[in-house]
Amino acid sequence: MDTSRLVRISDYEWRIDPHAGMRVPGVIYASEDLIRGMDDKVYEQVCNVATLPGIVEASYAMPDAHWGYGFPIGGVAAFDPKQGGVVSAGGVGFDISCGVRTLHTGLTPTEIQKKKESLANALFHHIPAGVGSTGRIRLDAGAMDAMLRGGARWAAEQGYGLPEDLERIEERGQMAGALPEEVSDHAKRRQRDEMGTLGSGNHYLEVQRVTEVYDKVIAEDFGIHVDDIKISIHCGSRGLGHQIGTEFLKRMVVEAPRYGLTLPDRELACAPLQSDLGKAYLGAMRAGINCALANRQIITHLTRQVFAEMFPRARLDLLYDVSHNTCKMEEHEVAGNRRCLYIHRKGATRAFGPGHPALPKALRGAGQPVLIGGTMGTASYILAGTRESENRAWSSACHGAGRRMSRRQATRTWRGRSVENELAMRGILIRSPSPRGVAEEAPGAYKDVSAVVESADRAGLARKVARLEPLICVKG
Repeated sequence: MDTSRLVRISDYEWRIDPHAGMRVPGVIYASEDLIRGMDDKVYEQVCNVATLPGIVEASYAMPDAHWGYGFPIGGVAAFDPKQGGVVSAGGVGFDISCGVRTLHTGLTPTEIQKKKESLANALFHHIPAGVGSTGRIRLDAGAMDAMLRGGARWAAEQGYGLPEDLERIEERGQMAGALPEEVSDHAKRRQRDEMGTLGSGNHYLEVQRVTEVYDKVIAEDFGIHVDDIKISIHCGSRGLGHQIGTEFLKRMVVEAPRYGLTLPDRELACAPLQSDLGKAYLGAMRAGINCALANRQIITHLTRQVFAEMFPRARLDLLYDVSHNTCKMEEHEVAGNRRCLYIHRKGATRAFGPGHPALPKALRGAGQPVLIGGTMGTASYILAGTRESENRAWSSACHGAGRRMSRRQATRTWRGRSVENELAMRGILIRSPSPRGVAEEAPGAYKDVSAVVESADRAGLARKVARLEPLICVKG
């Protein structure tokens, strides 16, 4: 990206002044190196989002931003329903509520090392992964609608997990306002056999070791110490979420003229929040959020089964579960007044600060855990929301490393087996049904996650707490 088109506010904040129909400025949080490495499409998409009706304050992009569908991945925007604000399916993304949850284990690296190979194999065989992967659960029509309304709470009630898990999940495990009747039969059919599966792409289950702690006070509140073994699960709403996105984007494109919407890019297709179409999408999207929450809850249950068999003393308590691709109504301060806004976070993580009422009591003093997925060959990070972060991009932070090359480019550059062998030599065991999938997700296909996290920290989006490095990675 050409920095001459940006106004430098600080070393980690850059502004795009309104032009060509932009209603508000654009703001990108990143170091100069990350800015220069961003595709020019990020600039274009940040500007395009700023033209949408009812947008408030600015169109934001996170340090891991890269080219997406309509919105950049790493894009954040707030819309006011009282000022003609809109909801955009492209501003949520196709993998609705894709997110990360992190679990404690109470185990040591020595204990893992003794059974590392067999643990990797057991996790791979017990937790379905890959394109079109199906699980052991079959949902009939009634169970499907119950799951779409109940989310992780429904899963726990079915015996997949513990009631106390719900306190450590966004929305207490159940997104209110879900409307299963707005989810098509086709979307439901796609999901009927996919509950409790990782899927493909950048989704994974990792066994990780904490290698560094940056903030000892917050880390202690989170239950994090150097050499702890943690588990992180990254996945979303699978085929159901993708189908919801596909269908509603088409409807929004067709009905845009009826709402008087003229868009700079058809991928920004949207509908007024107060319209019948906008309300229908929000209801379907919330059902998609519940699907993702239930999916991660079931995978947690399957993971616990493996660990209970191999490590009877392990206790897999949940640290937290955060989503990346959502549109949620939240109350924020704007010019000294509290307003209810709809916050689109696409490839971005909510980062509420200490004392926020949405946080569980056990975490309220420290701020919200912000779980940043890395690559299977580098590291992941745990950050925390701060009071300062609540004044940055609607309490939002980055969500991962962010791609620097397409999947097609990656498969031209690497071979899956070679990547697996190279990582095995470094002590990282990869298990995947697809060598091509491993090549697509090669560490070199991503930005430097440490630089992304450093930018988020320096920009005041969230505070660094700990670094975790992979030991085992199960991928689709």
